[in-house]
Amino acid sequence: MNAVSPPSRYAAGYDQAVRGDAITAERYISKEWMALESENLWPRVWHLGGVLAELEEEGDFIRHNFGKESIVMVRQADGAIKAFFNTCPHRGNRLVLGDVGSAPRLTCSYHGWQFSTDGTLVHVQDPDDFPGGNPCGKVHLSELRCETFGPFVFWSMDPDAKPLLDWLDPFPERLAGYGLDNWVRVLNVSADCDFNWKIIRDNFNESYHLPTIHPELSTFINDGLPDTLFEMYDSGHNAMWMKGHQATTRADHVSGEVPAPLDEIAAAWGIDPAIYYGRTHDIREAVIAAKRKLGAERGYNNYEQMTDQQLVDYFHCTLFPNLTLTMSPEQCQILRTEPHPTDPEKCVFQHWILVPPAAGMAEVMTPVGMVPLAHAEHSHSRYGDGVSLGYVADQDLSIGTSQQQGLNSRGFKGCILSNQEKRVQRFHELLDDMVHARI
Repeated sequence: MNAVSPPSRYAAGYDQAVRGDAITAERYISKEWMALESENLWPRVWHLGGVLAELEEEGDFIRHNFGKESIVMVRQADGAIKAFFNTCPHRGNRLVLGDVGSAPRLTCSYHGWQFSTDGTLVHVQDPDDFPGGNPCGKVHLSELRCETFGPFVFWSMDPDAKPLLDWLDPFPERLAGYGLDNWVRVLNVSADCDFNWKIIRDNFNESYHLPTIHPELSTFINDGLPDTLFEMYDSGHNAMWMKGHQATTRADHVSGEVPAPLDEIAAAWGIDPAIYYGRTHDIREAVIAAKRKLGAERGYNNYEQMTDQQLVDYFHCTLFPNLTLTMSPEQCQILRTEPHPTDPEKCVFQHWILVPPAAGMAEVMTPVGMVPLAHAEHSHSRYGDGVSLGYVADQDLSIGTSQQQGLNSRGFKGCILSNQEKRVQRFHELLDDMVHARI
């Protein structure tokens, strides 16, 4: 009997082998597993800490709370950015309590110790009352690696980590055409959630859920397997290209009228949807032509550097272990889950939207509606309290709690995955190797 080739497509040269390790519930519910991640995973990877737009002047700082850690990134006099553990070396009090701010010195609210922007202690009470003499100039905040990519600031606890651009490979090259450097973060929301951080990571490592969780996307994003291209990289990162401005091939959207909202999207670029009755898949090429013609006059100067594919498709970049960038020509979505400080069955979900600063545009449409084209302040909630994190993100999060509950059942024996979920399998095998210190 001949084996049937699965319809899912992996790009030539980017189809990594997997071992088939069992993916059981303990990694989602066990405090012992959480402790292994804290010891062997999180200190070894790069973390997205914030955006450069919040670090314009000397003394500007960003705080990033991550699990039990807290990191503060500070703009230096020479323009560089340094990152420090957010803890006073005197007796451990956290120095920075707000998300963002600016100050010539970082000052501990407990005993008034002050640190310059480069982390050097410059003022203490009663400096001559220390056995070793005045500690100023001798004591420093604990520093971490800090590097930038595009509009983003990253930090790492690992002094031996690869340089950031090497660690991000191949995305710096793949994303270069979008011109991300000056994009504006117009949405910055997060929420406490009642499920393990890996549940949403699994979700973003597959497109199998799109027809059931996001059915409304099917009329302008083609989620058909023969039309979706998966890539897995040596770094552990992976990606998925989905055809945009084209309805799914899972149903017949070709032979009739152009479906909504694809008809409205086409009309917005001066394309008459009626002309494409019976050939709706041709809309994609028409939008490419229209964007090439009209993009610059509408303020989208970044179109000139983009490939045709980038002008209309969705590039879903999943960075190991917990960061996702979803790229379209007018929007970069950052989707991330981070561990709860103590509970393996909880996490923090974060959603950012960045857009190019198109000339003359005052507002932009986002997954939560129209917002000003300006850098947004952070807003935090608890998932389920009625505050939207974006309509697609809300749908993804909606399955998290019930899945967490099901993973606690004695009846769950381990994941049964399709070929299109191979990225989920590889994620967990790499995770296994890291948390057990095999790599």
